[in-house]
Amino acid sequence: MATVSTYLNFNRNTEEAFNFYRSVFQTDFMGEITRMGDAPPQEGAPPLSVADRDLVMHIMLPITGEHMLMGTDAPESMGFTLTHGNNMHINLQPDTRKETKRLFDALADGGVVTMELADMFWGDYFGSCIDKFGVQWMFNCSEKA
Repeated sequence: MATVSTYLNFNRNTEEAFNFYRSVFQTDFMGEITRMGDAPPQEGAPPLSVADRDLVMHIMLPITGEHMLMGTDAPESMGFTLTHGNNMHINLQPDTRKETKRLFDALADGGVVTMELADMFWGDYFGSCIDKFGVQWMFNCSEKA
């Protein structure tokens, strides 16, 4: 069965971000966290610094509706140039207004509310926020008040 997941890149705080998301969605990681130091040395590549060995290479967390959130650290020391932008949202469609409000409040805590939850002209309960890690979230709930 085909699935869709969202992959997030962070400079050096992937584990912190995913522990936060785990507390919000009240789920557990799928499998172990793979660390940069778990990968075998690559021929011609410089050895990993001590600071980079414990960084997250891959992490998976189921969130709502069987959607999988995945992530990695992408530090400049490994040749990455990470730019946080406004080109991506994760859209959540919880079944109830109560769950929508709980998730919205938890993800907005320490972040920025870009649109308060409200009934919209298309008939859904909608809002959006940017969490404390710079990830943009949209909420769309079809349950009527």
